[in-house]
Amino acid sequence: MTYCVGMMLDKGLVLMSDTRTNSGVDNISTFSKMFHWSVPGERIIAVMTAGNLATTQAVISQIEERNKAASERHNSLLEVETMFQAATLVGKLLRETIARTDGQNEEQAGGTFTASMIVAGQIKGGAPRLFLIYPEGNFIEASFDTPFFQIGETKYGRPIIIRGYDSDMSFEDAVKLLMVSFDSTIKANLSVGLPLDLLVIESDGFAPMHQRRVDASDGYYQAVSAGWSEALKNAFHSLPDYSFYLAGDRA
Repeated sequence: MTYCVGMMLDKGLVLMSDTRTNSGVDNISTFSKMFHWSVPGERIIAVMTAGNLATTQAVISQIEERNKAASERHNSLLEVETMFQAATLVGKLLRETIARTDGQNEEQAGGTFTASMIVAGQIKGGAPRLFLIYPEGNFIEASFDTPFFQIGETKYGRPIIIRGYDSDMSFEDAVKLLMVSFDSTIKANLSVGLPLDLLVIESDGFAPMHQRRVDASDGYYQAVSAGWSEALKNAFHSLPDYSFYLAGDRA
């Protein structure tokens, strides 16, 4: 399983993904699920992946090959003119990869090779944009009403983001919010785990503003995890006590 989040702010984009991939409790591996490509002063495009690892790796490999060749207009993420075209290209590659793999493995159950992706970034002349790519290759774009996307194991971390998100929050607060979201998900689901990959993209920066990998020994992550647990306990104990003899319930 996977957990990835892409978030739009007034100042730019914040992306975070876990790195755990497992095919059983005794077979756990670490693979990066976040990738980015940039041309200084001109563009930066990032992709996060969730789903069948062979499928997502095949798509990323095709993107890399097209970027290196860069011979046909609009055929690579380094050549497309808009982020919409970037999302269209990634969606097309994902759809074709799933169709090709399913066709070669017809004996497999349907959906075995499914995957989804988040595409985020900015190309000069346009604003930062964020897209959620479905296995069918179609996609939706983040908006004022839906300012963040999640893929993978989304349910445990979503309530935290919904309660804490604000479009004008600082990058630092956004990272803290995502740390809490990921910590809650990791504690609830063993298929999501450290290390975490973090990428911050500032509007009109066209290069990573901040990038790092967060592992289990990271002091800030440990402080956030412990502090959030303690804050939840304190909040719980501050709530009004429940009584079996509330008004109207007396025998």
